[in-house]
Amino acid sequence: KHIYTEKPVALTAADGRALLAATRARGLKHAAVEDKQYLPGLQKLAALARAGFFGRVVGFRLEFGWWVFDGAERPSQRPSWNYTRAGGGGLILDMYPHWRYVIENILGPIRRVVTAAGTAIPQRIDESGARYRVDVEDAATTLVALEDGAFGTIMSSWATRVRRDDLVTFAIDGTGGSAVAGLHRCRVQAAAATPAVKHFNPTLDLGVDYREGWSDAPDAGPYTNPYRVGWEDFLRHLVTGASLRSDLAAGVRDLHFAEACQRSATTGAWVDLENPA
Repeated sequence: KHIYTEKPVALTAADGRALLAATRARGLKHAAVEDKQYLPGLQKLAALARAGFFGRVVGFRLEFGWWVFDGAERPSQRPSWNYTRAGGGGLILDMYPHWRYVIENILGPIRRVVTAAGTAIPQRIDESGARYRVDVEDAATTLVALEDGAFGTIMSSWATRVRRDDLVTFAIDGTGGSAVAGLHRCRVQAAAATPAVKHFNPTLDLGVDYREGWSDAPDAGPYTNPYRVGWEDFLRHLVTGASLRSDLAAGVRDLHFAEACQRSATTGAWVDLENPA
C-alpha cells in the first residue's frame, strides 16, 4: 500500500531507510507528517525568511515544553509509554523530528549538533495507578550549527513551567531584524526599530519594557489545520502526481537528526549531521 505515516517514521534511521528503499522498489507513493511547518506563526516566520527580512542570520532559539504531572499530585497529561524505552518513548524521539524540518525549512541545512539530555522526573504513575521508572529523557538542550555558520539552541522539556509567549517559540536574529513566532502569532523588530541598550543599573529597576518596539508580522490567513494541509498534499500527490514537500525521505532525515542528538547526549561530543541519500 501507499504510505502516509506520522513521525517518527521508524524507531531507527536504519529502519527508516529500509522502509524508504522498499517503497521505492515497489513503486509506491509515500509521505511523512510534518505538520508544525504549517502552524500560522511559523508560516509567518518562514515568509519573513523568504522575503530576506533577517538579512544575515546570526542566531536562533527554539524553546518548547510545559510541566507534565507525574500522576501522583495530578493525573499526567501524557500517556505513560512516552516515558519508557520499551514503549518507544523519550522526548528526543518524540519532538526532535519536528525541530529538524522546522529549522531546515526556514534557515537551511544543519551541519552538526551537540546535546545534553536527562531525566528530570525519574518516577511516574501510569494509567492503571502503578508506579513505574522513567528510563528515557524528558528534557534536552541542543546547540545547533548550520551550514552557513550561524548557531542556535533548542531547549525542550516536559518538566518546565511556561513563562514565554507560547508553548513553543522560535526566535531568529539577523542583521536586518529579529522575529519571535509562536503557534499563531509572530512579532518582529526591524533593525531601524531596534533600541540602543546603553546601560543598566544593578541596584535600581529602570522599568524598561523590552517588549515595546515589536510589531505583529503580516497576517496572510485564513490558515488551514496543519494536519489537513499535509493530508491534502499527500492525496494530491497520490492522485495527480503533484510534487510533495514531506516525503518519506524527509521523515528519515527527521529521524536521522534525532538520532544524532541522542548519540551526542550519550557521548558528550559534537555529531556531524550527514544528509542520507
